[in-house]
Amino acid sequence: MKKTLLFLSLIAHLNLFAQKLNKLPESTLPTTETATHLRFLAADELMGRRTGEQGNWVAARYIAEQFRALGLKPVAAESSFLQKVPFKNTTPNTEGSLTVGDTTLKVLDDFIVVEGKAADLKSLPVVFAGNGWVDGETDDYKGLDVKGKIVIVSLGSPKTQSPWEAMQSSDVKTKWASERGAAALIEIFTAKIPWKNVARYFAGERLQLDMKKAGDPDIVMPHLWVSGNRATLLGKDKVQTLSLKTFDKKETPVLSYNVAGVLEGSDPILKNEYIILSAHFDHVGTGKNGGQAYTKEDSIFNGSRDNAFGCAAVLYAAKCLTQVKPKRSILFLGFTGEELGLLGSNYYAENPLVPLKKCVYNLNCDGAGYSDTTLLTTFGLARTDCKTELETAAKAFGLKIIDDPAPEQGLFDRSDNVSFAAKGIPAPTFSPGFTAFDATIFKYYHQATDNPETINFPYLHKYCQAYAHAARLIANRKDQPKWIANDKYEAAYKVLYGK
Repeated sequence: MKKTLLFLSLIAHLNLFAQKLNKLPESTLPTTETATHLRFLAADELMGRRTGEQGNWVAARYIAEQFRALGLKPVAAESSFLQKVPFKNTTPNTEGSLTVGDTTLKVLDDFIVVEGKAADLKSLPVVFAGNGWVDGETDDYKGLDVKGKIVIVSLGSPKTQSPWEAMQSSDVKTKWASERGAAALIEIFTAKIPWKNVARYFAGERLQLDMKKAGDPDIVMPHLWVSGNRATLLGKDKVQTLSLKTFDKKETPVLSYNVAGVLEGSDPILKNEYIILSAHFDHVGTGKNGGQAYTKEDSIFNGSRDNAFGCAAVLYAAKCLTQVKPKRSILFLGFTGEELGLLGSNYYAENPLVPLKKCVYNLNCDGAGYSDTTLLTTFGLARTDCKTELETAAKAFGLKIIDDPAPEQGLFDRSDNVSFAAKGIPAPTFSPGFTAFDATIFKYYHQATDNPETINFPYLHKYCQAYAHAARLIANRKDQPKWIANDKYEAAYKVLYGK
């Protein structure tokens, strides 16, 4: 009898859940709500949405006007919903040399200049400084006199040597060495990525964030990455002095935008906390800028999967949540410059429009594509205590959710979520379903073939429904989200929120 009553109670509970779900907009809005956004953002007319180009500006304006039409509020009195993100277009000088004893290393073949002005340094003493890292736990310069010397350091931070995080930390490592009077900084590039790919990226024109503020001194000191193939030449027992010659690079300002809109929560207390829903809207552009195969017939990298797909989900969530407000406030963000190294989100994290300590969770939306339309993939599914909400949202729309199937790719730290995670905010990335980073994914990932007509639109709609519902469940939960114990970003979380 007890089992029968329990079964009937369970059935009643499920029926009640289904009735509540069916009344929510994420269950009732038509597929055109998601398909229209993707078709527009991935259209040929936007020319691949490359940061700093016309199509990218149009994408930003489209998202901003969608926010306006939905009744979202701009942040910090920015009536346009646009946050200016300053970039600089850099054309490197590919001449220069680094002399180690009787061996002369060449630009591109052996090293690249990451930052700094022209320099002609002759036979300067060398100092080794770990990773050249300074934070609350580490000071690799403690007890070292580096003034007027060339500092040699390992790649990245003491905790990670991934190329993506090395690129993100480049400016601050230059700053730390320069502030201590170093004449040059040399970072040994040992990441598992072909050196020729690194050299090719730095050989051409590239966009960088221009983080220089009024009154900041110019960074004169050269910062070099030296190929790991040359690491043995620069070992502690091998080198005491170095000579270096570099040349100035040409820089011109370029403007781009992040997009931001706010929906105030319905709860008088919880509305003071914000859930961030984010996606990047930039892609790689056209022709040689795309870096992959293209033809005369199709040279536009439309980026349907990466990341018009994610933008459609954020816009869909915005419409659902404005119709039935959640308890917490929602900060909707569209990022530029993700394809350049997470630059738009990095800029936002350093220049937030809403104080970061008020932002308690980021559900970022990004992905390389999908190979299984029964699945959702979330990078960091089990790294925060919101796993239950994410699983419930997926199941509500007939999908199964899985964690990162390709941890060797370091995908958690390769999207805009990491700009918030590094500050301490729990921040997984919600992605389309795939089980391996394989040929099925690479058929479209950063390819000119990634056009709207190749998209499974019913699956896109389910993906957007699950994303919107997950956002609602997390925004309505009683407790503030947190990292699981001992996650690498837990320490930053405790600092940010004073835990």
